[in-house]
Parts: sequence; C-alpha cells; structure tokens
Amino acid sequence: MMLLATDLDGTFLGGSISKKRQLYRLIRTQPDLKLVFVTGRGLETVLPLLHDPTIPIPHYIISDVGATVVDGTTLEPIAAIQSEIEQRWPDEYLLKQHLASIPGIRPQEVPQQRRCSFFYDDGVDLDAIREIAGGYQCDVLLSAGKYLDILPGGVNKGATLKRLIGLIGFPEERVLVAGDTFNDFSLFETGYKGVAVGRSEPALITAVENMDNVFQATKEGAGGILEAMRHFEPFRKYHPNQEKVTKKKDISNKQLLMVYHRLPFDIVVEDGKPKRIPPRSPNGIIPSLLGFFNTGRPGVWIGEEVAGLLGDNPELSQYIDKERYPNLKASIIPLPKKDIDLFYRVFSKEAFWPTIFSFISKAQFNHDHWQHYLKINKLFAERVAAEAEHGAYVWIHEYNLWMVPAYMRQLRPDLKIGFFHHTAFPPADIFNIIPWRHEIIGSLLQCDFVSFHIPRYVENFVDVVKSHAPTKVISRVNAAKQFLTYSCALGIDQMTKQIAVGDNTIRLGAQPVGVNMQNIRRICENEETKSRIDTLRQQTAGKRIVLSVERLDYVKGPLEKIQAFGEFLDQHPEYHGTLELINICTPPSQGMKVYERIQEELEQAVGKINGKYASMDWTPIRFFFRSVPFEEVLAYYAIADVAWITPLRDGLNLVAKEYVAVKGLQEDPDGVLVISEFAGASVELPHAIRTNPYDSQSLKDGLHNALVLDITERKLRMQRLFETVNHYDVQRWGKDFLEGLKKATTVHTS
Repeated sequence: MMLLATDLDGTFLGGSISKKRQLYRLIRTQPDLKLVFVTGRGLETVLPLLHDPTIPIPHYIISDVGATVVDGTTLEPIAAIQSEIEQRWPDEYLLKQHLASIPGIRPQEVPQQRRCSFFYDDGVDLDAIREIAGGYQCDVLLSAGKYLDILPGGVNKGATLKRLIGLIGFPEERVLVAGDTFNDFSLFETGYKGVAVGRSEPALITAVENMDNVFQATKEGAGGILEAMRHFEPFRKYHPNQEKVTKKKDISNKQLLMVYHRLPFDIVVEDGKPKRIPPRSPNGIIPSLLGFFNTGRPGVWIGEEVAGLLGDNPELSQYIDKERYPNLKASIIPLPKKDIDLFYRVFSKEAFWPTIFSFISKAQFNHDHWQHYLKINKLFAERVAAEAEHGAYVWIHEYNLWMVPAYMRQLRPDLKIGFFHHTAFPPADIFNIIPWRHEIIGSLLQCDFVSFHIPRYVENFVDVVKSHAPTKVISRVNAAKQFLTYSCALGIDQMTKQIAVGDNTIRLGAQPVGVNMQNIRRICENEETKSRIDTLRQQTAGKRIVLSVERLDYVKGPLEKIQAFGEFLDQHPEYHGTLELINICTPPSQGMKVYERIQEELEQAVGKINGKYASMDWTPIRFFFRSVPFEEVLAYYAIADVAWITPLRDGLNLVAKEYVAVKGLQEDPDGVLVISEFAGASVELPHAIRTNPYDSQSLKDGLHNALVLDITERKLRMQRLFETVNHYDVQRWGKDFLEGLKKATTVHTS
C-alpha cells in the first residue's frame, strides 16, 4: 500500500520522457498505489491532463495551493474538507482593495473564485502585505521569487493533504510527498516521507536540508520520485526493475506492423473447414500495403475475423504468402460475429460515421457501445504489443481504431506509431459533439505521425486539438504545390506540418490515397477486358453515357443526384432518347439497417423517372443495385462519356481517380470528370468540373457543361488529370506515409 501525493509542474510532469513513462506505467499497474495531484494550478488547468491517456488518473486532486480538493474521477468536491475551507475565506473584494495600496504587486488571473494571487517585484514590502493578510486571518505564500498567494489561515497544500489522509484513513507511514518549489514546503511539514526532486528551487532545498523525513534526489521530476521510492524502504517493492533494454540498430528494414480491421484475405468455410480466399471486396489499398513486404521486410498484419470461420483449433498466426512475402505473417484477432457487428456495423457507423461527414442529426451515441469499442481497440493494441519488436513501426488505419494508440503507448512506449484517416476529418464544432472527444484526441496525440487525405482535414484536426489543450504550431507548409487553394470549397493555402502538445511532438501529413495503376493497367490490357469494353460500346452505340459508381450511403448523396437527373431531363428534352445514366450502387454490408430507407427512396425515384421517360429503345437510368466485379466496373469507365461523381461528403473518392486512370490508358482518352466540391479528391484534380451537390442547379449545370464541352478541351483536361493520377498512385501514397513516419521527431523510450 502506498499513496503518492505529488506536485505537477517540475515534479510529476517533469524529468525525462522515459522516466515519466516508467513512473506512470508503475502507477497504472499497481492497484494498491494511490495517486494525489497537489498543485498550485487552478482546477481548470488540470483538466486537460485528465484526458491525456498516458497520464494516470489521480484518485484525488488538491489544487489552488490547497484551497480546492476534489475526487479525481468525478471532480466532485470532497465536501467535508471543502466546506471548512470555504468558511475561512474572507471578503475577497475588501482584501484586494486593501492590498491595492501596496506598490510592486500585480494581480495574477487564476480560474478560481475568491483566490487572491499576485506577481510581486523585488523590494516589495512583504511585511506590509503579511500585516494586511493577517488582519483577514490569512497567510501569505511566496513561490519562485515572483508568485504571491494569500490563502485562508492554515490552508495550504500540506494542511489540505493532511486532512484528506485523515478523512480516508490512509496509513501515514505509507505516504510519499514530492515537490520542487518552496510552494511545496508545506507538504514536507506534514512529517510524511518526502522527496525534493532534482533541480528543485534553492529556497526549498535550504528549507528541507535538515529534515530527516525528506530525501533530496539527483534526478529531475519523475526520475526523482522513482529515486525516492528506491531510497525509502516501505516503497522499495514498488520500484521498477532497472533492466536495460537492448535496442536494435536503427536500420531501414525495421519491422512494420499493419493494424487494419480487415485482413488481406477472406476466410470461408468449405466442407466444414476454413479456407482462405482473395478479398471479395475490391480494394486497391490492400495490395499496395502488401507491396511493402515484397523485399522481405519483416512484418505483421493485424486484423479481425469472425471466430466461427476459423475452425475448432484456429491458427491465429500464419503466413500470408510465404513465397512472395517470406517475413510477413497475419496475426488474427478472433471475435464473435455479434461483437464485430456491434463494433463496426452498428456503433462505428451510427456514432462516428455521420459525425465525420457532418451529418450530426444522424449521429447516435451509446455509452455501452463505446465501452465495447474500447474493448476491441484494446485487443488490437495488446496484439501489437505482443507482436512488435523493439522500436518497430506501427501503421494504424481508420477511425474505428482511434483508441489503439492510447493503449499501445502505455504498453509499448518504444514503438513509432503512424495513423492514417481514410475518411474525412470534420471541423472542431462538428467533431466536438462526440461525447468521447477528449479520449479520442488524447489517443491520437500519442502518435508520432497522423496523416489525412488533404490539407483541409489536417487543419480541422489541428483546430480540434487546440480546443482540447494548449497547442504550439511548430511548422507550416504551402499547400499549393499539390492541392488547390482558394478556388474550391475544401481548398486551403497553408497546412500545419508539426505541432507540440505537452511533451509530445506530432508530425502531420496530407497524403491522398492513389489508385493501383499497376493493377488497373494489367486489367485494361487483358483480352477479356478489351472484349467486354467492345461489347459495351456496341450495346450503348448512339447513346451518351453518364456513369455514377458509389456505395449505398447517405453521405454519397445518391438520391439528390437521381432527382437532379430527373430535373435535367425535364429541362433538356434535346437529350431524350440519347442520354443514359448508368448508376452502379453497391449495397452496404449486411446488418446496416441505417441504409434501408435510403434504398427504398432511391429505387422509388429511379422508377418514377424511368416510368415517365422510358421508351422501347431508351431507358434513362440503368440502376444496378449489386456488387459489380472491379474488372466489369473498369469496362464501364472505359465507355462512359462523363463520370458524374457527386457525394455530399467524401473523404477522397477513388472512383473519380479510377475513371481518370482507365480513360487515360485508352487509345482515345476522351471523357469528362464532374466531381463534387466536397469530395477530397476535388482539391487534387483541377481539370475536373466541380459541382455543389447540395444545389440541384449546380448538379445540372455541371452535367450540362460536361456534355457540351469541346472535344479538344475534353482530351486536354483528361490528359492533365491522368498525369496527376498516374503520378500520385497508391504506391507513392504508401511510400510517402512511411517516409513521414520515419521523419517523425517524437522519441518515446521505455
């Protein structure tokens, strides 16, 4: 049993990062070790620390130099002590008015009612101040040669701690107090065992040098507290082992761990046995990520799978493809299907998905589901901690694993953590409606590198961080080299590259995902694909094809687009019989009931328009509500005159880039891309026609502009778009991300 009562700045929050991590881990893992923050700070300035996942939550907080005492979890006052302190406060207005006659003191603004705090100059008449304070039955407390506090008589850090220890009945011989300034002297006057940490204020050193209960440490901050725990016999059993960790040499071939909710293969059951098959859902990112292990780089891919598909004695660690990736294994986290559904298809999609895309009216927050989300994130972090070599690189993907860095940093401070958001990131006033925003941001701030698709999302993230904690912007870069600035809805001129929050320095990046050009080129050169394209061209001869490809989701704006197309046909009868919209709409994952109503409304709208205009040889809208193989989708890209990509919100939109990639590989690259201003890709593709999907007139105008565009301009635009898409492909995206992670400057040691 032990209770650590510690000052914050310069003490508990001071010293080397490695010693702090060591002390914090110790406190977190010892259930019979209680923690009390004892600080001169106002309570409001302590609150950000409670949302930092690396800092243990204290059992109690004594703030305002002893004038405030609260429960560390609920923040409710400890009434038996607080009420007694409140009764001792004098009339602060009369006291301040009386002190105004003393030259050389200036009010210090602190967030606490009645507290009288000042800065004082050399030569100030301290005796006069003490005389005035004494008249109000108050004490004067000096600190650091410049701070002056007037407190009710007998109220200070030590006195309040002593009352608290008595109230909770904690053994006094099991209390260790720690401080570094004369402001903390009253802690040592309690008679409890104490430590003045290294580089303490000289006035404190002088005051405690003859006190038998006080140990003067040589190491600063947390290191000094650990030193004292080794010095005092009652606390030695808590002192962590000082085993040295043998660090691996910093080589470019460090182990890389991919942390993704998806594995790079699917598992099906055939003849009662689990069988691995290629991913059924086309995803250009997974082959790209696997490509980083082609050279034999050591790695682990950590993902979840339905436990029921794995058989009775599942092999949870297995090679993905030993021939192609000899040093890469999959580490499978088996979960019951109901757990995966609740984690991903229910909670993540109901709470985070609508918030990320600013559809806050659709957001549903369930605290029980949040606890389940934490449980799953912790499982991922624990698996990383078990699989990672010392100093390994960890690449975490997507918002459903937001809390993994928090758990991981506690378990393995030696790892270098990168996080990539495949979605958008909303502005502060939207993100901050999430009830668990503090925990999420605290977790992301444990990363060394956090990356997004475009600069706008980076700045949104920085604004959110600023609303949670004091944030220093270390560096910024111009966005114009790769992205549009003032000319579009998501444009921005400069982007933050590095921030510092507390002890952590976080590198930020804007790295939009690219398409897998190698795979698209291979498919387009395939004879079967060429034949399919020829067939489609024959079937659509004499028609102008507008293509839209999307997953069924309200953020994609499928209904708004269909309704705008109906209005377009109303207003442009010259296109009747010749213009067809091919709309490929992929169903959502099973179990996502949130999308059922959208499907009904969409099918009704399509039926209404086709019923109004269709003839024997013309169907205005060809609506495919099914998953279409990627090879077939590429054939549709090849024959489409216009790609009409109009999501209400989209983190990026790879469909737009895939269309450009396929068109650019054709002998006659003739096509027009119309893209929503609120798709991340719009700031990368200046030669597309941008449209506002919230405005039906803009949707119709964008489509009309694409249809009347001169052929010379169409081909020039497509050529320029292809140059961009071909250059910033998925391989470059992955390399850029890893380069950003390598350059991250934060150093965490165990």
